[in-house]
Amino acid sequence: MRNAYSVETVRAAERELMARLPEGALMQRAAAGLAAACADVLGRVYGSRVVLLVGSGDNGGDALYAGARLARRGAGVSAVLLAPERAHGEGLAALRRAGGRVVGADGGGAEAVVGRADLVVDGIVGIGGTGGLRPDAVPLADAVERSRAVVVAVDLPSGVDADTGEVRGRALRADLTVTFGTHKPGLLVDPAREYAGSVRLVDIGLELPASAELEALQHADVARMLPVPAAESDKYRRGVVGIAAGSARYPGAAVLAVAGALRGGAGAVRYVGPAGQAVIARFPETLVSDGGPKHAGRVQSWVVGPGAGDDAATVAEVLAAEVPVLIDADGLRLAEASAVRARRAPTVMTPHAGEAAALLGVEREEVEGGRLAAVRELVGRYGATVLLKGSTTLIASAGGAAVRVNPTGTSWLATAGSGDVLSGLAGSLLAAGLPAVDAASAAAYLHGLAGRFAADGAPAGAHDVAEEIAGAWRSVVRA
Repeated sequence: MRNAYSVETVRAAERELMARLPEGALMQRAAAGLAAACADVLGRVYGSRVVLLVGSGDNGGDALYAGARLARRGAGVSAVLLAPERAHGEGLAALRRAGGRVVGADGGGAEAVVGRADLVVDGIVGIGGTGGLRPDAVPLADAVERSRAVVVAVDLPSGVDADTGEVRGRALRADLTVTFGTHKPGLLVDPAREYAGSVRLVDIGLELPASAELEALQHADVARMLPVPAAESDKYRRGVVGIAAGSARYPGAAVLAVAGALRGGAGAVRYVGPAGQAVIARFPETLVSDGGPKHAGRVQSWVVGPGAGDDAATVAEVLAAEVPVLIDADGLRLAEASAVRARRAPTVMTPHAGEAAALLGVEREEVEGGRLAAVRELVGRYGATVLLKGSTTLIASAGGAAVRVNPTGTSWLATAGSGDVLSGLAGSLLAAGLPAVDAASAAAYLHGLAGRFAADGAPAGAHDVAEEIAGAWRSVVRA
């Protein structure tokens, strides 16, 4: 599992470590890791042209010391100081001793140097920075974008928010971010994640608390969650999931939700709704009922809402059930917040950004620009586990636990019906007995892998994604 910690937590851990180390040792550790990463990117250090964009904080010092190491290996290193009077003095001296030179940030000289660079090191702003780039840094950012240089960010791309992943203004886009000690939330959550490029973690010896702000599951974490039938299992012990979805206008939503549930390992799927014939035609093993959720028979979880139109009565009936419930699509609009908060059994809500914006009464852009804040606000309002779909899917639950970030997402999943498949898949894991946050997290992880397998670089539909869930499951278990 990859963990991410807040700036406050990282700063505290750094202070504790620096108190035990010789002065400057921690920065030297960071600089050594940064220089190694830059050398790997360059391939051939000798004769390469490296430009350091140096701000006033410790990130600027890291960049200067790393530049000195590269200069000693034969690189031509130039440092552009955005705040010369506040540049890290010892780092600057080390660079000059190694043969590096300093270029003024004013005028066109710095931009010209950037234009000839093979590699640019972004050490303008550290993890404590807020807001976008300051006006004096914007011309340099423009020059970097025009250049062909590889951009390596120190700890975090300048202009992004380390704690929230928000980008409020201009930011510098990196090809590689070398981060120290631990991941920061902004490296895992869009829109900031998009600016980070690939991320390389350098261990500098920080001792961090067990509880993180964010966590991203890996194959082994998900494999431990997935249910495995025992020798005495039958279809009821494996979990029966109820699907209340579809309408005369959207029968396909029901079919796709059922597909996700069946591929998710449910022992049986019960369907209620007006799309029974379409469901049976595609999946004859489905148990179809036309008597409503109360009369469908025993289930261990419900999925309600995909393609449901304006069927508020069915949504209310499902919410009254004393089993875990997943609410998606139209169900999110039809569910009364008070009814969701009053539930004693677990509830999972799966909005995309537009649906989340409607629930919160804000513009979609506000949700997309502040995904962490949005998912936490939804949890607070509804008291449910919330899976916020999107470029980075987030899963949050009540009680202050770490927010989970799904690392397997792909833009190929941006296709009609993909969310219906995800709902059915998560519903089946709820029926199998997984806690709500684990069911949502594991479903998002498998769904992302299935989307990658289905597309494999070419367009694929929601049906193709459902068909690949078994392959995604196998890849996780066998890893």
